[in-house]
Amino acid sequence: MALEAILLDFDGTIVDTTELIYQSMRHATRKVLGREISREVLMANVGQPLPRQMELLDPEKAHQLLRSYSLFNEEHHDALIRELPGVEASLARLHQAGLNLAVVTSKRLPSVLMTLGSLSVLRNVVDVFVTMEDTAEHKPHPAPLLKGLELLGNVPPEKAAYIGDAPFDVAAARAAGVVSVAVSWGAFTEEALRAASADHLFPNLDSAVDYLLALNG
Repeated sequence: MALEAILLDFDGTIVDTTELIYQSMRHATRKVLGREISREVLMANVGQPLPRQMELLDPEKAHQLLRSYSLFNEEHHDALIRELPGVEASLARLHQAGLNLAVVTSKRLPSVLMTLGSLSVLRNVVDVFVTMEDTAEHKPHPAPLLKGLELLGNVPPEKAAYIGDAPFDVAAARAAGVVSVAVSWGAFTEEALRAASADHLFPNLDSAVDYLLALNG
């Protein structure tokens, strides 16, 4: 069945925020918890809403962690984010093929807008943004993806794919009934994405787009 819509994760999928997230996590945990935590642990839950990530690190100090993270993240945002190579061209290819595009992210809307203000990517090709504020449930729950399909005109799940870089993205896609496409240039390894049982795994967005366009004929 031909695809009508492509849903896309944000962090690590179409924008390189991995180092920004890590440094913000490292700063917050060192300042609030007073200890060094491994990168593996700090990045293990990237893809879920930030408040949830902080609760998993320390439920009693989650609010303090979130505030410390946010202050550091905003201060160093422009210096640490990067454009991922070829993203704008890849998204334009999908758009030109007649596919509707929606970004579905666990980030808050102000954080998404801050990134869009710094990078040119996405400005002319994405039809819809679904952020943390738009649903009561969050990835790996399917609600954000289903919201994206609704906003794109009630696209049936079987006519959509979700591209993400985290096991939570794969789980959300599978729960929503859309094709799960994982890219390994973000925060998670190929091994982690394979273990999550992604339908398809690619090293970057351009390769994923090649596949989706070929799938669509």
